Amino acid sequence: MKKTEISAEIRIRDPTQMKAFLDKETNMLKAMVDKITKSGANVLICQKGIDDMAQHFLAKEGVLAIRRAKESDMEKLSRATGGRMATKLDDLKPEDLGHADLVEERKIGDDDMVFIEGCKDPKSVSILIRAGLERMVDEAERTMNDALSVVADLFKKNKVVVGGGAVEAEVAKELRHYAVKIGGREQLAVEAFAESLEIIPSTLAENAGLEKIDIMVELRAAHDKPKGYLMGVDVFTGKVANMQKMGVIEPLSVKEQAIKSASEAASMILRIDDVISSSKPNTSKGPGEGSESEYE
Repeated sequence: MKKTEISAEIRIRDPTQMKAFLDKETNMLKAMVDKITKSGANVLICQKGIDDMAQHFLAKEGVLAIRRAKESDMEKLSRATGGRMATKLDDLKPEDLGHADLVEERKIGDDDMVFIEGCKDPKSVSILIRAGLERMVDEAERTMNDALSVVADLFKKNKVVVGGGAVEAEVAKELRHYAVKIGGREQLAVEAFAESLEIIPSTLAENAGLEKIDIMVELRAAHDKPKGYLMGVDVFTGKVANMQKMGVIEPLSVKEQAIKSASEAASMILRIDDVISSSKPNTSKGPGEGSESEYE
């Protein structure tokens, strides 16, 4: 029931007035429930509380009532079921209702949860992650977020490349060939960029407990052969293998963003280094003392 803007009190002096007051409240709640049932709804999800009397009337009409749902959950349910969030019962229409094949309450661990399944073309879904330890749940959630982010990247740019450090090794090889053509000081910069790219397969081998020098020599030799651009580090066998056959792939957009972010970070550090090296020293001499140089 909507609260009034001013505080008020009702003084009842005889039992008949008390009964009339209660009957009026009951009739108002019953009228509200009738509006819901006339729309054809059999499940009601409310963001705030539901009066016990109203719940009783809803149960008699076969309507499942769920109260105190979060606002974020309400928005997701609206997207999933196709229903519209109604603020006034007078505006409720049959076309505002959503659809789901199954709505039921289940006990998961110590918590009671409501499951809404079988929605037509759901625009929003929930994933329930369970584990024996809190740390395992956190790890599973992090892994799930990574997997969903990869899928989202593929939708934005539907191109993939092989993993296992194969792309970095191939780009480094092509950069070294290009560096020879330009010569001069620029050649050193290009070669340094190529060397930095090889840190990815080198670190991958090191984290797998492999000898990174041997792996990098074998990887460079493999990339000089036909279709060598598919060769990457196999952390399970400790050898260089065809990543495409192993099914090790990554979104192209992730590779592009990684190289771009690393290049921007390196450029930022170089700019800061230039500022420090170009600052002028402040020389101050005291009586009978040598000079001191201070850098800001």
